[in-house]
Amino acid sequence: MPSPASPLRMVIQRALALSAVVLLGVTACTAAPPVLPSTTPAPTQAPTPTLFTFGTGTDPLGFDPALVSDTESYRVTRQVMEGLLTVNAVTGDPAPSLATEWTEGDDGLKYTFTLRPGVLFHDGTAFDAAAVCANFERWYTMPVSTRGDGSSSMFKQVFRAFSDDSENSLYDGCTVGSALQVTLGLKTRLTGFLPSLTLPAFAISSPTALKANTANVLDQTFASNKVSRYGLHPVGTGPFTFAEASAGSVTMNANKDYWGEKGQITTLKFKTFEQPATRLAALEEGSIDGYDPVTPDNLDKLIKSGKQVLQRDPFSVMYVGINQKIPVLQDVKVREAIAAAIDKSLLASNFFIGGTATTAQFIPPKLSGFNNAVEGIAYDPQKAKTLLAASSYNGEELPFYYPTNAARTYLPTPEKVYVQIAVELTKAGFNIKPVPIPWNEGYLTAVTRDGNHALSLMGWNGSYADPDNFVGPLFGSPGAELGMDDPQLTSKITRARSMPNGPDRVAAYESISKQIATTVPAIPIVFPISAIALSDRVQSYPLSPVLNEVFNQVKLVTPTTD
Repeated sequence: MPSPASPLRMVIQRALALSAVVLLGVTACTAAPPVLPSTTPAPTQAPTPTLFTFGTGTDPLGFDPALVSDTESYRVTRQVMEGLLTVNAVTGDPAPSLATEWTEGDDGLKYTFTLRPGVLFHDGTAFDAAAVCANFERWYTMPVSTRGDGSSSMFKQVFRAFSDDSENSLYDGCTVGSALQVTLGLKTRLTGFLPSLTLPAFAISSPTALKANTANVLDQTFASNKVSRYGLHPVGTGPFTFAEASAGSVTMNANKDYWGEKGQITTLKFKTFEQPATRLAALEEGSIDGYDPVTPDNLDKLIKSGKQVLQRDPFSVMYVGINQKIPVLQDVKVREAIAAAIDKSLLASNFFIGGTATTAQFIPPKLSGFNNAVEGIAYDPQKAKTLLAASSYNGEELPFYYPTNAARTYLPTPEKVYVQIAVELTKAGFNIKPVPIPWNEGYLTAVTRDGNHALSLMGWNGSYADPDNFVGPLFGSPGAELGMDDPQLTSKITRARSMPNGPDRVAAYESISKQIATTVPAIPIVFPISAIALSDRVQSYPLSPVLNEVFNQVKLVTPTTD
């Protein structure tokens, strides 16, 4: 069953307090005339169709959650698909979803789940234990032609390897006990296993739809990303069914057979507005009901106009990636010089929402493993020049990749952040080559696959309350984004993730934080605060620091008749 309260409890409780918006000034209604008795039954009226339109900063990259990891793709798939577990909105703990209860066995190597009865996928396929195993086996056996090196795959980040490297994989099979009982096996204990199952990447797809739409064959394109036919039309058990998607727009309809709360929205649309000004204008003119993210330059305008602005507590990190496949960046003095040249405080105050804190480490302070003794490399332009002069750097051109036409929850104004950092690095003596790539034209692929990116602007939004979620994906195994191969760090992360919660595990992650700060494989900049804007039509919104925001939970103001 769910574990005791997690370190995310206070984060989510604050988010709930912010999202509970009370609307005042409702006009009193006049009394209705008396209704005369009638022998004719009143006709049953269908609920009034309710369209809700939400603005986003970029297009999704696809809709197969096993193969995408960007916020906007997950924003869609969270509405359509569900996993065995979800996040408790009050405590942040794993909570029942498609599984109603679970037990741990064999000293943490077996987890048996009781499944929710009577649930159907949107295509009519029955949800059962066989469907769960079909999904887990698909993820485990996914071919290289589909997953690439798998570095961006959540399955690899949690289980470490696929079936073609079974020796190094933590996954040890899925067993059907009965139609409504399934057991997942691990080769070694994984302390964050249950929280990791709340990730949208582990949402359960209809096995019928996966097969019919050749989910492992990437022969289609969406937003410049190779996808399968299934990746263009996901089929899950969620409160909304997928209708259609095109550049700039995704439409979903309420699932009339949903097992849980159906909500007020009958048609849900996500519309892309790449520029902050166009998102703001759309809200002001009433063509959208809300948008995410709010940029710092629009925050004051929204507040002055009386719009609702809800701020999420920080549970993400924005960083500068350093690719050690570029030979000169293997020199730690060069990496230290880069860190010393960047004024994090200026970036936080100028390009992020007020209250955003600078950081010298990747694990947020609300999680165990945050090390108060880690100060990192302070901003010191002269020290940057001195380090560079003592290093092996000889003026080599360093391609610096950054996204354009995008606003991320962890990076609301990437072009401005890039310009500031590039100016500071140039002053320190670096030869910086700007490489702007539109987000929807393959930015994520460009910086997470082998290439010539020396530096890159990136971020990570935490999905569950475990320190491994922040250091494991980036540093737990070699990957093309950072091009690093640090067996000692990898070994420490592998050991820490299997340790039981307690002082020893805290100390292990504190040591990991210290080593990352010392070796500088990437430079954490800030823990950003993100915000959304809502129209007066919205009474409350399920704000979540881990972005577990499902729109059947949106409460709308009920129209009144005078």
